[in-house]
This record gives sequence, C-alpha cells and structure tokens, in this order.
Amino acid sequence: MIARPSPQTMRLLVRWREMWRRAARALAELLPKGLYRRSLLIVILPMVLLQTAVTFVFMQHHWDLVTRRLSEAVARDVGALTDLYRKLPPNAENDLFLTNLASERFRMDATLLPAGPLPPPMPKSFFDALDPLTRTLPSQLKHQVQEPFWIDTVGRSGLMEIRVDLGGRVLRLVTRRALAYEANAHIFVLWMLAAMIVLLTVAIIFLRNQIRPILRLARAAEDFGKGRDLDFSPHGAREVRQAGYAFIEMKRRIERATEQRTAMLNGVSHDLRTILTRFKLSLALLDNSADSELLQKDVDEMGRILEGYLAFARGDPAEVSAPTNLGELLEDLQADAARHGGEIGLETRGDLEIRVRPMALKRCIGNLVANAQRHADTVRILAIRECKFVFVVVDDDGKGIPVEHREDVFRPFYRLDEARNQDEGGAGLGLAIARDIARSHGGDITLSDSPMGGLRAAIRIPV
Repeated sequence: MIARPSPQTMRLLVRWREMWRRAARALAELLPKGLYRRSLLIVILPMVLLQTAVTFVFMQHHWDLVTRRLSEAVARDVGALTDLYRKLPPNAENDLFLTNLASERFRMDATLLPAGPLPPPMPKSFFDALDPLTRTLPSQLKHQVQEPFWIDTVGRSGLMEIRVDLGGRVLRLVTRRALAYEANAHIFVLWMLAAMIVLLTVAIIFLRNQIRPILRLARAAEDFGKGRDLDFSPHGAREVRQAGYAFIEMKRRIERATEQRTAMLNGVSHDLRTILTRFKLSLALLDNSADSELLQKDVDEMGRILEGYLAFARGDPAEVSAPTNLGELLEDLQADAARHGGEIGLETRGDLEIRVRPMALKRCIGNLVANAQRHADTVRILAIRECKFVFVVVDDDGKGIPVEHREDVFRPFYRLDEARNQDEGGAGLGLAIARDIARSHGGDITLSDSPMGGLRAAIRIPV
C-alpha cells in the first residue's frame, strides 16, 4: 500500500501552492499586457541575461586571471630589483646601474630614499574592493619580496607606488598601473553594450513591422463589430495574412446571411402587412358596432406586435456609422417627449461627439425613456464622457425592477406580471432591442437602483 501524506504535510503543500499562486499573480500584474511589449520582453530578457552572464564570466575569470598574471610579473620584477639592491655594494655606480636597469628593462622609476619608517597603509574605499589590482598585487608581492613593503595603487590615477624597506635605505618604485592589470576590459564591455543596442534596435524594428498587421486586424474586427466601414487588407507574415483572409471571408458570410435574413423579413413583412390591410378594409366595410371596434383594436395590436418582431429581427443593419453629437440627439428625444405631453430632464457633460449609428442609438435610448415614462412620473437623462466611454444614464422614480429579474427583462419576449417592461400592446421587446443596439456598438446596458427611488438604466458606448 502507498502511504498517504500526513495532514501536516498536506497543509504545508497547500500553503506552498497558495504562495506560488500569489507570486504568479503578482508577477502577471507586473508584466506588460500588450503583445508588442511582451514580444519585446521575450527578445530583450534573454539577450540581457546572456550579456550579463558573459560579462560576469569575463570579469570574474578572464579579467582576474589576466590581472593575476600581470601582477605576478610586476611582483617578480620588484623582487629581482630588491635582491639586486641588497646584494650589490651601495655606491653611486651601482645605484646608477640599477636605476637605469629598472627604467630600461622593467619600466619602473627607481629611487633610493634615506632610511625611515614606511607610510601607513592607504585607507580602503568601496571601489577598492571592486578593483582586482588591490587584491592581487599585494598578495603577489608577499611571495616575491621578503622585506616590509608599502603599496599605493589609489593615490595617483594612472601610476602606482611601491616602497621596500632594505634596512639602511628605502627603495621607491613608481610605475604605471597598466603593467599590473588589464586596462582594456572596458572596451569589451562597450563592445557588448554597442552590440546589444544594435540588436535591440533591429529587434524593435522587426517586431513593430510584425505586430502592426495584427493590431490592424484587431481594429478591423472591432470596427466591424461596431458596424463601422472597413478599409482592411491583409499584410504581414503568412499566418497573419491567413487570419486576415479568414476574417474577410467571415465578414462576407455574415453580411450575406444578414442580407438574406433582411430580404426574407421584408418579404414576410410585405405579405403580413397585405393581409392586415385586407382585414382593415373588411372591418371598414362593416357597421360600426362593438364587435367591429374590438376587432379593429386586435388588428392594430397585431400590427404593432408584427412591427416589433420585425424590428428586433432586422436590427437596422443597413444604417452606416457617422459622427454624431449625442447632446443634439438627446435634445431631439426631449423635444419628442414634450410634443407627446411628457417632460424629461436632460444634463450633458463633456465632449459627446462620437461615431455611432444615429437612428439606432436614438431608438435604443428612446426605448429606455419610453419604458421609464410608462411606469414613472419623473424621468431624467444624464450623458457624460469619461475616459474612453460615453455613458447615457436614464433615471426615474417608478417602482423599479427586482434585482433577480434585471437580467431576465433583456430576454426577447420575456414579460413580468405588473412589470415595467410589459408594454401596452407590445411583446416585451423594448429592452431586448435596446441592449442589442448597445452591444452592436461595442457597449452594453446595465440596470441598477436609481437615486430617484426607481430604476437606473445606464448605456455605455466606447468612443
């Protein structure tokens, strides 16, 4: 039998899994969301990591190795000069010979100083710890020189000074720092940075050219969903062009199906209107009795229901998007309501110039206003632009709609007993048509409680 993990182990696993999920979510929040920036990150991150790794290996291995070899050579030269000064008799001729030898052979400026204590050690700074010369040269001098010595690799920019206590006098050597360490390492780093900048520039240019067709396809799909005119032709890589051609073919099929449905609905509408016209003529020839009046009302109600069905199924597909001033459109609705004896409060804020199908949007807002007027005494409209959206809010002081039914009322033919969406003589399509129009513009309609005590219907349309 397989032993099951203990409860403590299970709790530990669950805790680690939760911590991993939180870390993953936090990382996802930090990462860019767009395809272009993510592609740049995919290209840049490995390149930066590779360059960093190469630089680290070069600095830690090659630079330290070269500096150690050069420092070892300088330490041997100092040790040889120290041995020669100590073995040869101290006189002017030998001192001159050794000074010339140090200058010509070892490229060092040698000077004999009177006997005295060596200077105190130089203070160390943070940058000294990063300098390999301050680590390697003193250790090499300890192996090559047996006498006390003092070294200064920081005081002068391009020179270093070494003093060796020979007992009766002090040997002072001054030479260039470049003899003891690799001075051209920065050239390697500069070459790597220049190469990385060139590669990143090329990658950014190519990525922009590859991402641009995808963005154009996304904008074309968004415009098509909002009913706008399209000027789109596939470009870019083969797969992107295939997606573009598939989108164009899908667009053609949708338009063909819409045209066929519209033609069929127009035919059905013509036939049914013809029959209703015959009914009306027959009723007109009858005597004005109570039965004929009831039949006339039934025929009129049938006509209204038929128009509602056809309007919902047709969806106004032929209207073209155009720049529209939403404030003027709402003022027309307000004037229409005033002509029919109703009053609507209107308030507009911000720039309300948007590109929509004006008649469809007017019908969408009109359905909400009519629905509010039917079940409330006071109706107010607020139109405001915030960021990339325009909001049209219709508030009233009616009875409202219960929360559990606010999504159901948008379903076609859905009716509530004593509900505000039950149109007189209608079929319950007002809100369904309104949401269909809003969504065809890329927006939506939501219902909530109104500050006036009734219902709030908010239309959100992207600019």
